[in-house]
Amino acid sequence: MKRGMAAGVQARVVIVARDDALAGPLSEGLDRLGWRTVTARGAYAAMAAVADLQIEAAIVDLSEGAEALDMAQRLKEACAPRRLPVVAIGEPDPSLEARGFDLTLAAPLHPAQAAMRLETLVRTAVAEEEFELRVETFAEKNRALGVPDSDNGPYQVLAIGEPAPQFLALSNALAAHGAEVVGAFTAYTAFDYLHERRFDAVVLWAGENPQEALSIAAGLRRNTRLYHTPAVLYMRQDSYVTASEAYHRGITDVASPETPEAETARRVVELARAYRRQTSVRQALESARTSGLMDAATGLFTRDLFAAHLARLAQAAKQRNRALSVCVLKVADKPELAAIRKGGWLGRAIPQIGSMVGRLVRVEDTAARLGPEVFALALPATPAAAARAAGERIAAVIGCTAFEAGDGKPPFVVEFDLGVAEVGPGEPAGRALEQAAAEAYARKAS
Repeated sequence: MKRGMAAGVQARVVIVARDDALAGPLSEGLDRLGWRTVTARGAYAAMAAVADLQIEAAIVDLSEGAEALDMAQRLKEACAPRRLPVVAIGEPDPSLEARGFDLTLAAPLHPAQAAMRLETLVRTAVAEEEFELRVETFAEKNRALGVPDSDNGPYQVLAIGEPAPQFLALSNALAAHGAEVVGAFTAYTAFDYLHERRFDAVVLWAGENPQEALSIAAGLRRNTRLYHTPAVLYMRQDSYVTASEAYHRGITDVASPETPEAETARRVVELARAYRRQTSVRQALESARTSGLMDAATGLFTRDLFAAHLARLAQAAKQRNRALSVCVLKVADKPELAAIRKGGWLGRAIPQIGSMVGRLVRVEDTAARLGPEVFALALPATPAAAARAAGERIAAVIGCTAFEAGDGKPPFVVEFDLGVAEVGPGEPAGRALEQAAAEAYARKAS
């Protein structure tokens, strides 16, 4: 195994390949993007890596033959109960899903493209784990969470661009693969469609003006509701836009008319399938808000519900060899808030503040209201440094929001004292929460 199995290896991805023709450039590129890799030359080395390290995903080169086709199931079994997304590099094939592969991408695989897909797949895996735990926590309270919807209808694809012959041929190929294609000739029409209905994938025709297509992709990534929607750039071979630029601008995959339309259509359908799965898990997790167990004012977990769920999260993190961090956000006791608090205006703002906290966390994170002005987050598969960054981001966004002070007074802003702790192996989750709270309250004293 490349880089060995020495203690202290912090790889996030295992690449299974017999040589460095594909694995070398991909490994170096992913390392630069923050996805530390380790390369396994065969099945046993790969299974050892996922069993011993905190591997979050695997990439398998299908050119290795029959052994590679069985790799997904073997790797998933080796790291159970942790869910492991496995990406195949090769030709899209419907049978690969039955073999346990979560996504198939065609070679050559650009590191930026791989990083985007890994981010989505890993988050979906963690969200599925979180859903299982929430089902158990809510069952203890005699509440049932709805299972993720299994939408078996045709994939909805929005095709954006001029009706060039090559683009129309791709639309026909998508229809032949069971997708329903809606055409939009302009960006304005496209975003009207995107706001009116849900699509599983977007295909952008670069044509004579690839920058317009990239601008549409950038618009998708700036929209929180559309952020995860896969966008495929259908680009002329002689285009001056490079694949690297496209991936860094938010494109999910790049194809050209020189690639057979049927192959490109399979790739689009593959991305649509993965996106639909991710969406169903997100919707199932969000159903917790209507369970009747949440804090009435903010829609967040109550103190008692959070404590029960955090204990379950800590146990699961140990079993799955995943990190788990907690973050406490306490409204800072600034002198200028004294009159605001006395007048009851801070209390009136707390429901809005709590609602913002709930919207600013990832769907797999658990946000709770611990006290009148104290919030907590449980962040699965997240080390302390990343948890602190998440807490600081939430505090910064809310800190830019002005709240009503009444009686013609100028609006006020809210700052937070922040505390973070990572749950150590075998450590009670409550101890980490106490450490995070102690840090938040110590900031007040300082």
